[in-house]
Amino acid sequence: MKFYTTKDKKHLVSLREAVVHSLAPNGGLYMPEQIPSLPPEFFTRAQSLTFAEIALEVAKPYVENVLEQDHLKKIIAQTITFDAPLVKVEENVFALELFHGPTLAFKDFGARFMAQLLQHFAKEQKKEVTVLVATSGDTGSAVANGFYNVPNVRVIILYPSGKVSALQEKQFTTLGNNITAIEIDGTFDDCQHLVKTAFQDADLNEQFFLTSANSINIARLLPQMFYYFYAWSRLANKERVVFSVPSGNFGNLTAGLIAQRMGLPIHHFVASTNKNDSVCTYLDKGAFTPHASFATISNAMDVGNPSNFSRMLDLFNNDWQQMKKSIHGFSFSDEQTAEVMKAVVKQSNYVLDPHGAVGYLGLKAFLKNKPEYTGVFLETAHPSKFLEVVEPIIQQPVIIPDSLQRFLSREKKSIPCSSDYESFKKILRNT
Repeated sequence: MKFYTTKDKKHLVSLREAVVHSLAPNGGLYMPEQIPSLPPEFFTRAQSLTFAEIALEVAKPYVENVLEQDHLKKIIAQTITFDAPLVKVEENVFALELFHGPTLAFKDFGARFMAQLLQHFAKEQKKEVTVLVATSGDTGSAVANGFYNVPNVRVIILYPSGKVSALQEKQFTTLGNNITAIEIDGTFDDCQHLVKTAFQDADLNEQFFLTSANSINIARLLPQMFYYFYAWSRLANKERVVFSVPSGNFGNLTAGLIAQRMGLPIHHFVASTNKNDSVCTYLDKGAFTPHASFATISNAMDVGNPSNFSRMLDLFNNDWQQMKKSIHGFSFSDEQTAEVMKAVVKQSNYVLDPHGAVGYLGLKAFLKNKPEYTGVFLETAHPSKFLEVVEPIIQQPVIIPDSLQRFLSREKKSIPCSSDYESFKKILRNT
């Protein structure tokens, strides 16, 4: 299969080139030339398949002529070493818990898959691959741990100073070795802008072999389809299923849309956001107006100009009306998020993290007066990653899993930097 860029459908490349280069030379994001339809019999037997077996069937069409099936099986086996359970929160409302991986966030799926794939491709390169990552929280920890000590790969993580949780920060600033953290005096959008500018810098690209592990990279995006198929297969009632996706950079929702195009019978999507509502505003009014990001208690979603919106537009041929038929958008304040966290723990004894709370709010808003629907909201991170937010709101302690505890005593190591590109470029060259 070939991959085109959202800025030029005639610009076709192999999966290898799309993964290794991440961003097209014209600044577009790579998309599959065709979205294959899975056969009806796959959906008939899906509930009897394991998570890994489902992932293998979903991934196969995208890696044809690039990976042998046995190699793909090994990559899948190293990616899916943990479950993504559906937990009933109330009648017809389920949480899809995506936080049972090594860094307790949904991005473990994409980061681990991409690390294995990039390691395979890196062997063919004559110089070390440099992975640039902008993070608002969980991407940094998932990528850092997914790529930790991977041969011939170094990882540079940019994050906004003071705008990620203490535990998130510890997860990617304490590893060392091939992982370097750069603490940017600015917002996530500033970090993302620096990464995108670096990819367009011919001088820098001549010196380094640059790629990205953000969701702009197709290898991060494709494996995020796996858990939509898996969750659907485990539902008792598979009719009129709606997924609510707490959204920041919109890679997770885009993956769901591609899964739907492959034949997964998702009836509808909900784009659930915090105050950073540029996509929700587009869905409502038809005009996309990116803005500087606002700081919220659901900080991993603080993105004012989401990269994957261009992929969403591409999937719907820039047709606003068509997109509206598939996606509803809702945005919520910090106050609404906190209130629902308190209410759900009281009513259902279920602890939401701030991002999952936004997903729950969006789902409930859509399901109002729709008892015939089955709703699934994505719980994208374990609430213990946001202790300083969650515990004061719900007024009870949150247990920190052992996998997080081990980071607490480690020393943070980061390089401070302004949001000025030349300052960042100088650090990159000297790191």
